[in-house]
Amino acid sequence: MAFHDVDLMNVVWHGHYLKYLEIARWRLMDRIGYGYAVMRDSDYVWPIIETHVRHIRGAAFGDRLEVSASLVEWQCRLAINYLITDSKNGERVARARTVQVAVLRSTGELQFAPPPAFIRRVDSTLAGSRA
Repeated sequence: MAFHDVDLMNVVWHGHYLKYLEIARWRLMDRIGYGYAVMRDSDYVWPIIETHVRHIRGAAFGDRLEVSASLVEWQCRLAINYLITDSKNGERVARARTVQVAVLRSTGELQFAPPPAFIRRVDSTLAGSRA
């Protein structure tokens, strides 16, 4: 961990975990082919409506964390599970989940299903991972 992420007790401040989730989420979205530029140009925005983090143990200055992100729901909303581990020993540091919904930017209307282009990219990515 970087010095600027720890508090006076030399432990990563809990609020920084959301930053780590955000980085992992965008890497996942890039792998799906629906990264920020594609999302921005699609006329949809994806506000996060729910965040849950379960801290298992604190991370400290000098720890190297790995954050994995897995897409677990995408038909009605976008749900991503995260696992944060210590790369040195594989110990779990935290588990998390975020939930997002599609909103049509031009009207501000909540969509009850993600845009078809997003579903196609997810389905294509999943099909490629099974091959």
